[in-house]
Amino acid sequence: MQQVFQYPLTYPEWWLDNYYFFSWLLGMLLLAVGWSFFFKYGKFSYGIDLGCLWKSTLLLLLTTLALGTPNYYNTRFIAEHGQEGDVITIDTENLSYNYRKGNDKVFRIRDIVRIYREPVTFNPPPKFFVVAQTGQTRDSIFVTKNLPNYEKMLSKLSELANVPFKR
Repeated sequence: MQQVFQYPLTYPEWWLDNYYFFSWLLGMLLLAVGWSFFFKYGKFSYGIDLGCLWKSTLLLLLTTLALGTPNYYNTRFIAEHGQEGDVITIDTENLSYNYRKGNDKVFRIRDIVRIYREPVTFNPPPKFFVVAQTGQTRDSIFVTKNLPNYEKMLSKLSELANVPFKR
């Protein structure tokens, strides 16, 4: 019997494909505003000009924000929403993971050697890895708590593969 599990789409697909362009564009726009303010009101001399110290400090802070904020947002976004639209199919012979963009990864159930939760979560939500030994190589997929009925899916997979599910 085939069971299908799918991550819900909470954002439009065009945003999932292009979010990093927009976040970096907004960061660079913030930096451009800082530089335009600096060029409009800044003093330019080759000596030390303490009157311009606050403007230079402002530029340093805006540069930090313009580079750091998109990086932080992009890292969190891909961790929380990177799997949206992906489909996992389990039948008696295979585990199939179909990515939203069209790539597929298929493991035979008998090749699965380990199912476990990552020991340390660096970006929420926690990941549950399914590891398969295919010949001389190991390959894996991961499932997050954003997948509806993820515990049911991992328990069913554990039962089929006869491998304990380590939480």
